Amino acid sequence: MKRKIFISINIPERAKKELTKTIEKWSDLPVKWVKEANFHITLFFLGYIDDETTKDVCEKVKIAAQEENIFDLEFDRIELAPEKDDPKMIWLTGAPSEELKNLYEKIEKELDIFRAPKKSFRPHITLGRIRKHKWEDLTEKPEISEKFSLFVTAETVDIMASGFGEGESEYALIESCPLK
Repeated sequence: MKRKIFISINIPERAKKELTKTIEKWSDLPVKWVKEANFHITLFFLGYIDDETTKDVCEKVKIAAQEENIFDLEFDRIELAPEKDDPKMIWLTGAPSEELKNLYEKIEKELDIFRAPKKSFRPHITLGRIRKHKWEDLTEKPEISEKFSLFVTAETVDIMASGFGEGESEYALIESCPLK
């Protein structure tokens, strides 16, 4: 069986609740908001892969993770993304992280998908996806750029499966790989 697989750093429940409360003020906008339970920091989207390949991915991510120390990530702003003038999503963005960049590259190497060193890695959490046609129909486009301070301790790298149930994305944890 093939499933849609991605690799992420999940965030604490308390932080998810804070984010949900904060984005409520924009609930009338034409945005498909991410469910609170699904907030995470995506590292890689691997696409549809079979169970045997997923096992292999889990083993390789486990090897990469155990070589990296636990580290903190700092987030500071909710904003339109990836471009302010042509937004597709609303993100909580963070400061570039050398530790996250190193972890990302180590996982790339273990998965044999490494291309070139990154200059930096700036994490983000997707809060919502803009409904393009309805957004374009707005006579006045909203400005979304708000300070929001959040610190997340990266303790594990998680291999996740994405499925769909009743029109909503549902994410399931396949394996959690602890950092040292």
